[in-house]
Amino acid sequence: MPLTRPLRRRDFRLLWAGLAVSLLGDGFFMVAIAWQAYALANRPATLAYVGLALSLPQVAMLLVGGAVSDRVRRQSVLFWADVSRAAVVGVLAMLAFANTLHLWEVYVVAALLGTASAFAYPALDALVPQLVPVQELAEANAVDQLVRPITIQLAGPALGGLVVAVLRPAGAFAFDAMTFAFSAACVVRMARCEPPTAGDARGGYRHEVFEGLRYVRSHVWLWGTFVAASFAYLLFVGPTEVLLPYLVRNSLHQGAFTYGLVLAVGGSGALITAVVMSRAPEPRRPLTFIYLWWAVATLAVTGYGIATNALGLCVAAFVVYAGEAAGAIVWATLKQRRVPNAMLGRVSSIDWCVSTAFLPLSFALTVPVAGLLGARTTLVLAGTVGAAVTLGFLFLPGMRTGEESVVVPTAGVLSDRSL
Repeated sequence: MPLTRPLRRRDFRLLWAGLAVSLLGDGFFMVAIAWQAYALANRPATLAYVGLALSLPQVAMLLVGGAVSDRVRRQSVLFWADVSRAAVVGVLAMLAFANTLHLWEVYVVAALLGTASAFAYPALDALVPQLVPVQELAEANAVDQLVRPITIQLAGPALGGLVVAVLRPAGAFAFDAMTFAFSAACVVRMARCEPPTAGDARGGYRHEVFEGLRYVRSHVWLWGTFVAASFAYLLFVGPTEVLLPYLVRNSLHQGAFTYGLVLAVGGSGALITAVVMSRAPEPRRPLTFIYLWWAVATLAVTGYGIATNALGLCVAAFVVYAGEAAGAIVWATLKQRRVPNAMLGRVSSIDWCVSTAFLPLSFALTVPVAGLLGARTTLVLAGTVGAAVTLGFLFLPGMRTGEESVVVPTAGVLSDRSL
């Protein structure tokens, strides 16, 4: 399968070996943090504030993280992000084991995790084109969309639900901490890969941030997609992450295993999509393809509000995750091919920053809106309005100009150890 071509390269294998394990731990964490939060206070506001604490520092630090990832060795950024997250989640596990955990401590842990992620995300996005040649980027991004569903969305939540049921959330937190440590160990073994701007002292980080902003502003397909994602996330991320586990627990009267199962079925949708995309030819109109599939995924969120049993939630999750994966594979490849690698860390950080800018507001609004309209109605509105907004941005003037022409920047230099 073409999917295996990037995995023949040593450093790419090491990167994804560590990421696969840490993403598996994240799947454990997703289930554990929801059940831990609701165990401390069984109301939607509890998990909403966890999401708020996670997203606020992440949004605030993303531009800095992107500038750092274009100046500093990207492996170093990933290493310290992994070490920091291992330490923070490890402390959370110890407090949970000792039964001394308080909500404010959960919020602090979430904030520290969000800060570390603000550095890790752009560094990872920018590192991949330095590890594989440009002709293998589509397969490399398919690996991303294959590994993530298997780990964070399928095996992680399914196993995490069992672990939470048997060992309580503390056991899942402990496992997640160990996975971050393993990922850091894999990053250390990778060959040294210098940042594209190494040794350039003509401007500081502030100059580089503004340079990245100017680049994004000059390309409609970039800033338009970032803004489209920000409004879509505002509408459906908070309701989905807060109200889905709340419905499983309080409407269906099911436990952590059922919640993990719903996420796992969603992960299987993304997994199947990744395999199909790795074998299919790249779409001739990538932006149209991306927006259509993301609109389908967002519309499927309405299924969470309509479903009256676990099977209905599973079907909705399957479509949501499959649609997201289809668009994400093409989007990552398009961005890596059109944006020069020396600018990619900053562009990726701006992508994350703008796209997630309204996440704190999404979590904050979920509680009062759900209290006014009900959890199910909130999810239905989130899916329908979010899909309409997403599709509307496809028709921005200049969005699809030159859609079929892809500018291929100079690929990163591969070391002798990369094979």
